[in-house]
Amino acid sequence: MIVCGVELTGSDAVVCMLNMDRGQFNLPDCKVRKLSLPKNHSRDDLKTFQATFAALMADCGVATVAIKERMQKGKFAGGAISFKMEAAIQLIADSELNVTLVPPALVKSTLANNPVPIAFADTGLKAFQENAFITAYVAQLSGTNR
Repeated sequence: MIVCGVELTGSDAVVCMLNMDRGQFNLPDCKVRKLSLPKNHSRDDLKTFQATFAALMADCGVATVAIKERMQKGKFAGGAISFKMEAAIQLIADSELNVTLVPPALVKSTLANNPVPIAFADTGLKAFQENAFITAYVAQLSGTNR
């Protein structure tokens, strides 16, 4: 089952696909590393972002989208644009796509019990994809992808 880990930063949705097959993880081939929404976006831009994201998920055969949860208040709070992108992803009309939020506490506890079996540098992913990769990994292990 393929999970797409998503980290929303600024006006970008950084993505990483992760598949678990018979207890083995692999990274499906995906040329898209991030999708962006213009800072001065219109309603049409938001609809285009949503449609592009949905098409990417369909093309890659993704069953679950796991979004790294952001704080709503405080020093490390997410920005308004990232919450709009989260809502657009959550409102994708595809009934086959499960969208879930992965809280930081779940990430911490899952990684403590099940460290990533490979160094991130050995995955071949770009450095900015690390949080999306970890989010997908935690979603696969914690069962939030069902």
